[in-house]
Amino acid sequence: MTTMSAEPTSLRSQSAVAEARRAARVFLEGLGEPAIGREQADTVVLVVSELVTNALRHGGGACTLRLAAHPGTIEVAVEDPSPRLPRMRTPDLVDGTGGFGWHMVNDLAHHVVVTPGPEGGKTVRALLPR
Repeated sequence: MTTMSAEPTSLRSQSAVAEARRAARVFLEGLGEPAIGREQADTVVLVVSELVTNALRHGGGACTLRLAAHPGTIEVAVEDPSPRLPRMRTPDLVDGTGGFGWHMVNDLAHHVVVTPGPEGGKTVRALLPR
């Protein structure tokens, strides 16, 4: 199979996380054969949710989601306007302030790359098994 991409989805609000999950499900359902397994699809949707949430929360309140399918791999790319790079934090088990998502994305993905944008901002790409 050759690469298949979805149109970029611009997201601007917290309800955008649900919109991003829906966009990911629609993209995955449209891949055809060989169909992606349910567990792999759930993993992709979880990573989309985490990356979009992080971009909205820490990246300036707006982001763009791009999805692509390559042989054996699904690429999730989230672009935001902040030059601040994601960082590992100690998860907060008391106050509920987070710290789990970036660890989870790195554990679930085969490869995670953060690329600074040419005019500021960054793109976070996660490659997941198909």
